[in-house]
Amino acid sequence: MGNRLEGKVAVVTGAGRGIGRGVAKLMAEEGASVVVNDLGCDVDGAGSNRAPADGVVEEIRSIGGTAAANYDDVALMEGGESVVQAAVDNFGRIDVLVTCAGILRQGMIYQTTPEDFDAVMKHNAKATFTVTKFATILMRQQRRGRIVHMTSDAGLGGVGVSAYAAASEAILGLSRSVSRAMGKYGVTCNAVSPMVETRLFPGTVDEYRRDAAPGPSPDERAGFGPYPPVARWNGPGHPDHPDNVAPLVVYLCTDAAPNINAYCFGVRRGGIFLYANPGVDRQIHKTGRFTMDEMDVLVPQLIGPGLASV
Repeated sequence: MGNRLEGKVAVVTGAGRGIGRGVAKLMAEEGASVVVNDLGCDVDGAGSNRAPADGVVEEIRSIGGTAAANYDDVALMEGGESVVQAAVDNFGRIDVLVTCAGILRQGMIYQTTPEDFDAVMKHNAKATFTVTKFATILMRQQRRGRIVHMTSDAGLGGVGVSAYAAASEAILGLSRSVSRAMGKYGVTCNAVSPMVETRLFPGTVDEYRRDAAPGPSPDERAGFGPYPPVARWNGPGHPDHPDNVAPLVVYLCTDAAPNINAYCFGVRRGGIFLYANPGVDRQIHKTGRFTMDEMDVLVPQLIGPGLASV
């Protein structure tokens, strides 16, 4: 057991399984009192089950940690408020928020129904917004706090997951906005885009990294060059285990990271990556409106020669 979060109170949403479970357990190992939130729904958002949250609470208590279960649906405004209130009711405050709740409904854009799109946006992007909104109210008052949002590389152009891609980019935009708004109050907000084996994606991580769709692979879209294969894995589990995301997330929530704000990190296969924040690549200017003839000449120059179709 460590003490990097001694005396702190953390809320982890989607903490009953996968990445959230690993984060909640490591938070507790580092001394935090943890609210383990999980609706216990299926991958597509249907149903509910208290067993996942209860199971993680029991795991934490079995190692001498402190935790309380919460089953609220953070895709609802009242659920987001209630889980933050649970931290106050059980432990007196909230210092840390990590949002891991999310669902997946797959399908090409031409197959995605409005119901699928709305459900994924609600259970992913809105579920991040609701609990963040109510956590920041208290964090602003106390002039400190740590927030980490889980997102996904799907937003870089994932094929067959159009709704999930849209929600992932929405979360990243929200994270950047929160970081700017709350930084002056001593509250940091960062995002983490993991690629590990969870129940949201069937198959292996290697299969996802190769991507059967034409065009750039997920690694290429994310800007990763070749990185060494893991020939020998030191430690428990395997290279793609969801628990491997927890050390970075927990570190970002400690007092050792007071000035790490508005960043997006990637975690995969034994590596931690820092994504570049969006910026302008090239520009063209004119003192007036561009003509279509100028578009014919200037836009290809702006993009650059030899750009392959994606």
